Amino acid sequence: MISARVRGAVLCAVALLVSACASGSDPGGSTPRSGGTARGSGDDSVMTSSNLKLVANVPRSAPLDNEMDWNTDLAFQGDYAFVGNFGGFSVYDISDPAKPKTVSQVACPAQQNDVSVYGDLLILSVDEPRSDAGCGSDEDTRAWEGLRVFDISDKARPRYVSSVATECGSHTHTMVPQGETLYVYVSSPGGEADSATCTPEHQVIQVVEIPVKDPRSARVVAKPNIFPERQKGSGGCHDITAYPEKKLAAAACFGDGVLLDISDPVNPRVLQQIRDETNFQIWHSATFNNDATKVVFSDELGGGSAPTCDRNTPQTKGANAVYDIVDGRLERRGYFKMPREQQKDENCVAHNGSLVPVPGKDVMVQAWYQGGVSIWDFTDSSAPREIGFFERGPYPDGGDDPVAGSWSAYYYNGYIYSSDIREGLDVISIDDPLTNPAKKVKMDDFNVQTQKSY
Repeated sequence: MISARVRGAVLCAVALLVSACASGSDPGGSTPRSGGTARGSGDDSVMTSSNLKLVANVPRSAPLDNEMDWNTDLAFQGDYAFVGNFGGFSVYDISDPAKPKTVSQVACPAQQNDVSVYGDLLILSVDEPRSDAGCGSDEDTRAWEGLRVFDISDKARPRYVSSVATECGSHTHTMVPQGETLYVYVSSPGGEADSATCTPEHQVIQVVEIPVKDPRSARVVAKPNIFPERQKGSGGCHDITAYPEKKLAAAACFGDGVLLDISDPVNPRVLQQIRDETNFQIWHSATFNNDATKVVFSDELGGGSAPTCDRNTPQTKGANAVYDIVDGRLERRGYFKMPREQQKDENCVAHNGSLVPVPGKDVMVQAWYQGGVSIWDFTDSSAPREIGFFERGPYPDGGDDPVAGSWSAYYYNGYIYSSDIREGLDVISIDDPLTNPAKKVKMDDFNVQTQKSY
């Protein structure tokens, strides 16, 4: 999802598009909470394909269940799932995926609180100016935004340890580990006039260095400009996906897709910069296939709050573009969009997803907000196809079109985990001849924006 600072302009743009188509801490401030139980899959509003089944749901709970405490991104480590939330983050024990248990919840408000984990460290992205870096900060004074770092050696008692201020905050972040140093690429949108944290012409990513054994000394070490061919004024990046084993990264930015060589993680080198002004509004995220011979770029048309899975929006907009990497260059082959038409009050667009680790195949699971969760096969880059889905009905809204649905949907050790903005953590099983070989792939941890081979 895009930040509030650019959402208004995006919604105006998508309204024009649809119209045209229709006519042609402080450390002490963090408060872990324990408890919570899972409920079963008896939700009558849930629809699934025959190969998917909802096996568990953990609703949002206090202190992270206020109206604007939206669930956001997911990360995994061992038997634990970590779920970001506008109000902080939660830790779940998923040793029995059918009966996930809440281990702790930390109140630490900020948008978006996208989360990643590495060893004993948990990192949160803050893309909202706050009074200070602490968990007790408020939004009335616009003085700080960036990264927050927690010690999660005790999953029941996460502990705030440090922060790093970054220009225009951190909408998302991407880890590139290198020995005892964790490099983090910070992505953030364009600037605002009269902002203390974000200058108007913000066209860089930022590289934060976090010494694993001394996270309090984390700092920004580089601000590379990865847009050599761009006109000024387009803004920064939304997401970056790194594939350290392949020394590659793919940056989804505000106007561009960029393929990067990250052999030197502090100084990423541009291999190619591409644009699709016909079909893409916001280059949102990227996913390599296992061999790093393809990249899927997603377009978050409308910024996540518009109903773009309707009959008025073309199948190439708000969708995924599949690119083959040929001799180090990106060549577009096809598009994929979730095929079920959504109602006018259901926000729906391509959002966060991951590979389903099927050896020899290219399969992805992906969140589509109120469009639900889609599993699709892009082994044939030019003819991707859906093989399964999970979807709830429209979120009851009392008259206002709400933002709801699946923010992130990832496959981890045999199950699909979906972070639903309003409904909490969903655990979904898939039983399909194409994807069943993936159940043999076991991961020790999983941060989707830092890909590992399987």
